[in-house]
Amino acid sequence: MGLSGAYDDERLARAAVRALVAEAELVPRAGAVREDVTAVRWAAQALRPGFAAMAAAARRNAEPTQELREELGFIGRSTERSMLRATGGVNTHKGAIWAMGLLVAATALRQPSAPIGELTDTAKHLATHRDRSAPRLPSPGSTVSARYGAAGARGEARAGFPHVRRALAALRGGTGRPDVLISLMSTLQDTGILYAAGPHGLRAVQAGAREILDAGGTTAPDGAAALASLDAGLRRRNLRPRGSAALLACGIFLDDVASTWPAKERATVAGSGGSGGRALTSGT
Repeated sequence: MGLSGAYDDERLARAAVRALVAEAELVPRAGAVREDVTAVRWAAQALRPGFAAMAAAARRNAEPTQELREELGFIGRSTERSMLRATGGVNTHKGAIWAMGLLVAATALRQPSAPIGELTDTAKHLATHRDRSAPRLPSPGSTVSARYGAAGARGEARAGFPHVRRALAALRGGTGRPDVLISLMSTLQDTGILYAAGPHGLRAVQAGAREILDAGGTTAPDGAAALASLDAGLRRRNLRPRGSAALLACGIFLDDVASTWPAKERATVAGSGGSGGRALTSGT
């Protein structure tokens, strides 16, 4: 049974947009510039009608079917075009549309009291269906997945969003959002960075993130210095950790949804994992 009217399609869409904006405004962070934040805000607002449409589609279908998967794909492609118009062609949220869209739809299919695992399993079920109407064109993500065996955004979804679940557990356990983002960067096979910088570049980014965590996180003096070094390296190579950013936004979205759950369920979520300032174990 889906969500009640107390958490309707528009409220889910607004929660998704809030999460994307909150992630974009995060400080301190590595690999972002002021212009990025403005573009992300515009793009996030442009995504709201699409997320609402995805929630509505999920309600109509009532189950994570092949038909729903293909309807979500159609809405997602239309939403991506709206985003590109809003940003003048800057593709700020393509990965987020996929991941957040699946989680919005999964949340619309389930009650607010459903465990996080049920929501991510529902999203996983949707992701396993093939979108027969999707264009058969190579993307940076599919290219590096084929070349290097990286899981990518689709692999993350088909595994049940392990990074999102661990990010949520860390957030509920009191870890600051900047440290959660760095934790994701330390383990995620970010296909955007892999495409732009190759395996060596990805390993350098992951190592830089681990150095921050080993130094006590972004709020510790040595950690802040390591963060500044990583940020400078990312800016120098024009690299953006958009994969990690999208997954953190998904965790923030689920945290927002979880705030409507009974206290007992929130405690279960908080106790399901998380590691303070340490790296989140890779699940992809």
